[in-house]
Amino acid sequence: MSGPTQNQLRMQQILNAWKTLAPGKSFGGITLAEFQALAKPAQDAVALLEELDDRRTELLNQRDDAYAAFFAQVELVVNGVRADPTEGLNSALYEAMGYTRKSERKSGLTKKKKAGQSNTTT
Repeated sequence: MSGPTQNQLRMQQILNAWKTLAPGKSFGGITLAEFQALAKPAQDAVALLEELDDRRTELLNQRDDAYAAFFAQVELVVNGVRADPTEGLNSALYEAMGYTRKSERKSGLTKKKKAGQSNTTT
């Protein structure tokens, strides 16, 4: 079974051969012009798909550029929330933005056990 790319190449090969080597002849009860008209809907669809692929690539690039511009400002905004006297590191806004409030952070301090100690109390 052929894929779309193989079909497109094969169609173009047949059209080019007929147009170049026997443009005035008809085969299978069909002229070259009729055969070209038969191929046109597929060719138009291919052209539209290529245009849409290009447009999609353009839109993906626009989206990525917009994300980059947005995230370039995130640190400034978050620092502004941290420094704001009515918001700060313990605010709901800070947490809603995806950060951990200062009051909810673990200290990071751990006490290591000495060799031979156990957790049981006697």
